Amino acid sequence: MKIATWNVNSVNARLEVIINWFRDERPDVCSLQELKCIDEKFPYEAFESLGYNIVVHGQKTYNGVAILSKFPLSDITKGLKGEDEDEQSRYLEAVVDAPTPFRVTSIYLPNGNPLGTEKYSYKLRWIDRLYARATELLQFEEATILSGDFNIIPEPIDCYNPAVWMDDALFQPQVRAAFRKFKNLGYTDAFDVLPPADNRYTFWDYQAGAWQKNEGIRIDHHLLSPQAADKLSGFTIHKATRGIATDNAKASDHVPVSVEFAP
Repeated sequence: MKIATWNVNSVNARLEVIINWFRDERPDVCSLQELKCIDEKFPYEAFESLGYNIVVHGQKTYNGVAILSKFPLSDITKGLKGEDEDEQSRYLEAVVDAPTPFRVTSIYLPNGNPLGTEKYSYKLRWIDRLYARATELLQFEEATILSGDFNIIPEPIDCYNPAVWMDDALFQPQVRAAFRKFKNLGYTDAFDVLPPADNRYTFWDYQAGAWQKNEGIRIDHHLLSPQAADKLSGFTIHKATRGIATDNAKASDHVPVSVEFAP
């Protein structure tokens, strides 16, 4: 079973690149973030032709998350509890009705910049709301995978130059401590179990030749419940995807990150 997460940075603008990757890698389940479209504008047919069931929680111009699955999806949750006025489409959850069912999410955690603004306060509140939901999910005692773009750089080694990120919301001590809380709660960062030998980054900015210089950061994560962690058999950061473009679409600034599980 292969489960992937990918911040595609506009699903329609990069559709050709995305579909080519799906054809090559054939994930059983994939969480997408930053769709930048409402539900009705999602390119359903392109993915349905590849055999995927689709759930979308979209938003015009910004945000938007989706879950695509070769298996039926049920028990769907859109959004997090705790802030009724929050209209940003950043959280989607579903049960994948595979022969051995499991629960998966698509998370697009707020960026939070600049510091000292409501955007940063919103990020911290959103993390607290996600933590509350993650706590509830552990009580189900089922295989759960919290997947997505967390917009958190967990450790200094997860960025090319920590000094550059000291004043960025992705690298604040408070934010990094919050990420550790999920692991202390009982979730396992799949990267920690099977770290790739040649690369740990999942994002390279479009500016200043970051990709060409390999100035990347790790912000796309899979956090596994104990029941899921016990079956983890593979972890891949699809780094080459960052450099692939077509005549009609350029690459996202994020790359897919996939995990595999034994039966």
